[in-house]
Amino acid sequence: VEPTESESKQELDRFIEALQSIHSEIMEVKEGKADSLDNVLRNSPHTVEETAADNWEHSYGREKAAFPLRWVKENKFWPSVARVDDGYGDRNLICSCAPLEAYRKGETD
Repeated sequence: VEPTESESKQELDRFIEALQSIHSEIMEVKEGKADSLDNVLRNSPHTVEETAADNWEHSYGREKAAFPLRWVKENKFWPSVARVDDGYGDRNLICSCAPLEAYRKGETD
């Protein structure tokens, strides 16, 4: 988010609220109120499958995981996957498309 005329005040306010929420979650871990290995930040994002599953083994509630802020309930984006092995997933991308040669030859569907 750029603090310019390109974003509305409402959007900037939501961004600030999200940053404040993240800070409070960090402080919960720092102060020992949240488990350092099993907390909302460490396990985010939470997929709909994980949140709706019968088995919930986290030390925090499903609502905190799925809807950390009030406005998220009305505007929730459900990620299709949780974290992809942190940096490993960023460095080792897998493309599921046809090879470039197939596009050059017009062999794709």
